[in-house]
Amino acid sequence: IAAKAKAVAQKFNDTFFNGDTASDANAFDGMDKLCAEGQTLSMGTNGAVLTLDKMDEVIDKVKPGKPAVIFMSKRSRRKLSSLRRAIGNLLEVDVDQFGQRVLFYDGIPVEVDENIPDDQTVGTSTDCSTIYCAQFGYETGVMGLDNGGVQVERVGALETKDAIRTRIKWYCAVALFRDIAMSKLTGVRV
Repeated sequence: IAAKAKAVAQKFNDTFFNGDTASDANAFDGMDKLCAEGQTLSMGTNGAVLTLDKMDEVIDKVKPGKPAVIFMSKRSRRKLSSLRRAIGNLLEVDVDQFGQRVLFYDGIPVEVDENIPDDQTVGTSTDCSTIYCAQFGYETGVMGLDNGGVQVERVGALETKDAIRTRIKWYCAVALFRDIAMSKLTGVRV
C-alpha cells in the first residue's frame, strides 16, 4: 500500500508540470499547459543558452511582486549556478523548516524537479528545458485542489487468487486563478 501511495505521489508530481487533458482524460492540465501565452518567454526559435537577463525577465513577468518559487531541472540549475559563479556571485543558500538546504536566486527559492525534462523540442533543437516561476494562493495564484485527500479503499479478496485488493484514490488538480501569477521560459539550453 505504501508503494502504491508513493506511485500516486510521483504521478501527481509529473502531472503537476506535464499534465495534459488532451492526451490523458484522467489527468489535469499542469503548469506547462496552464501558463498563459502572454506569460511565456522563449530563449529563441531553436532555444538558446540560459542568461541571467532572461532569468530576470521571466521573474519580472510574475506580478505583483516576486514569484514564491522557481522550478527548473537539475541541468538548468547547474547552468544558473555556473552563470552566477562566472560573475563572482553564488546562489544564496539557506536551510528550510525541514532542515533541508535550499538555493535562492534573488531571494526566490529554486526548486529542482526531475519531472521537468531536458529533452524538449524547440525548433530544430531537441535538448531544451523549461523554467517556471509561480506565486501560490487561493484566488491569487497557483493552487492545488483536491476532493477529500488520498483515500485508501479495501476492495476485498480476489476470487481467482489468494490475495486482497486495495484501491488508492486521489481526485486532485491544479488551478491558476490569475494568469500573471505564473510565467515560464522555454527553450533553455546549456
